[in-house]
Amino acid sequence: MSTSARKLRVGIVGGGFMGRVHGRSALVAGAQVVGAIGSSPDRAGAAAEATGAERGFADLDELLAADLDVVHVCTPNNTHLPVTLRALEAGKHVICEKPLATSVQDAAGLHAAALEASLVGTVPFVYRYHPMVRELRTRIAEGEAGLITSLHGSYLQDWLAGADDQNWRVDDEAGGPSRTFADIGSHWCDLMEFVTGDRIAAISAQTRTIRGQRGGVDVRTEDLATAQFRTEAGVVGTIVVSQVAAGRKNRLYLEVSGTESSFGFDQEDPDRLWAGRRTESRLLTRDPETLSPPAARVNRLPAGHAQGYQDAFDSFVGDSYAAVLGDRPDGLPDFAAGARSARLVDAVLRSAAADSAWITVENS
Repeated sequence: MSTSARKLRVGIVGGGFMGRVHGRSALVAGAQVVGAIGSSPDRAGAAAEATGAERGFADLDELLAADLDVVHVCTPNNTHLPVTLRALEAGKHVICEKPLATSVQDAAGLHAAALEASLVGTVPFVYRYHPMVRELRTRIAEGEAGLITSLHGSYLQDWLAGADDQNWRVDDEAGGPSRTFADIGSHWCDLMEFVTGDRIAAISAQTRTIRGQRGGVDVRTEDLATAQFRTEAGVVGTIVVSQVAAGRKNRLYLEVSGTESSFGFDQEDPDRLWAGRRTESRLLTRDPETLSPPAARVNRLPAGHAQGYQDAFDSFVGDSYAAVLGDRPDGLPDFAAGARSARLVDAVLRSAAADSAWITVENS
């Protein structure tokens, strides 16, 4: 996952938290972070400092005019479509924050544009890059679970639990029509489909807005959502996602129940995977000496040295750069995954608006 074959030159659009995460991963992967832009020309210097870029650029035109291979899009959701399109038109490969776009049509359009331009486009569904997630995926593919009977879990946060908590994502004009499900439910669904190789075929959902006003402004995006679903293989499942669950900081939990074995993965304890059978339950620990080859490929540290979110992000960016250089890394989430996520979010919103009616999720 190194760019040692050729030092890629990258630019970063956005100097906030995600811009910092992307910038660090770019440097770890051996890329040259040529420049960054902020929310305005006078934020150029701050964006460069935050992302580790060599300099700040005044605007997107100036950045795209530079000699770049890859552009990282780390801006509010409603800007992903125009910024990514302009980067693709300029001949740049793109790593775009999720959601890829705020509508099915726009996400599909970006996927088509990247394909037409023969450019790499990826979306950071980075929980795929925890080694124990790859271990889980391998064990399921090898039939260790037996017949999968149910899929369930949650993604719980509390950063918007307070009456005065505010963020641009709350505004549906900036964040899009869905907040909680598009922001974190999308991660859970991507993870579930990735590890099982099975896709959600139909979904019945409900959403709720707990804080109807924030800062004197009406809130039209959901604080939480619940859904039941069935997959193409006929497996049934449930999911709960919330950004108002006090005490839960970033707990993504997925459990796969099978007739032979069940498995549980907790993103807040990513070095371990729970494995249960009728005769015993045990914790599998991330250890490069015992990991399957797919899991070992994304392992970065010796056993006993905690490996977490930033490490997963580093692996994702490394794989994205490898794809730019002509490789085909296994499990890389591309714009097709971003478009798939948009269809799932759309199905959830349509179901909730129709009193939890079952909605078929298009897979094309």
